[in-house]
Amino acid sequence: MKILFFGSLREQLGTGEMQLPLPAGVTTVGQLLDELREQDEQWQQALTGTVLCAINQVMSVDTASLSDNDELALFPPVTGG
Repeated sequence: MKILFFGSLREQLGTGEMQLPLPAGVTTVGQLLDELREQDEQWQQALTGTVLCAINQVMSVDTASLSDNDELALFPPVTGG
């Protein structure tokens, strides 16, 4: 699975992209975010709170299903004015 990080997430995590196999037992975006948060305190801080996501360039929610072939984009909430 390809995971892309945008905006402040990219800055906080020091990476814009990572490849990893979908962990065993993980079937949703929310579960994957929980797995990523467990890496260390930096990941936990970056991914705590509201994180928007898109699966294969379609806006999604935490309960959306994932597969190994998906591209998941994660980004912080965007405000406009």
